[in-house]
Amino acid sequence: MDSVPVGEDDTAPYEKTVQTTVALDGDGSCIAQARHLAADFLTRVQTEHGLPVSQRAMDLTRLVVSELVTNARKYAPGPVLMDLGIVGDMVEVAVWDSDTALPVGRAADAGRVGQHGLEIVMAVVQGFEVQREPVGKRITARIALLDDPDGDIAGRNPG
Repeated sequence: MDSVPVGEDDTAPYEKTVQTTVALDGDGSCIAQARHLAADFLTRVQTEHGLPVSQRAMDLTRLVVSELVTNARKYAPGPVLMDLGIVGDMVEVAVWDSDTALPVGRAADAGRVGQHGLEIVMAVVQGFEVQREPVGKRITARIALLDDPDGDIAGRNPG
């Protein structure tokens, strides 16, 4: 399994201050590798760039990466590209795969085994978009780096 850093940019704070792209070969170990790369990326954001990252953001980023890369590996042949970046007060996770079919949310079904990945991702992110590419698609999710100072989880008001 090869992960290939494609580029990094460490310019002014909160304008895509840090970014890295890796190519994952799509074998069975790429999901765990993607989670580790995401955790390493956020650790570097904290230590080298001084940006705060909550433990919740770290955990949710690993979860989202796991779900998106799992789906890419499951439904698309070939390699997967994962882009991680800091945009404002969010970590942006983008996963590209070669399958042209767009993901479709399914109705909640507590009896369904599996196929809850998109529901999970949608429940924990602050932003989500799917974009067709000339080949395949790119799915982008944004996760708040910090929990809301007023106590709302990731800035969401539950009421």
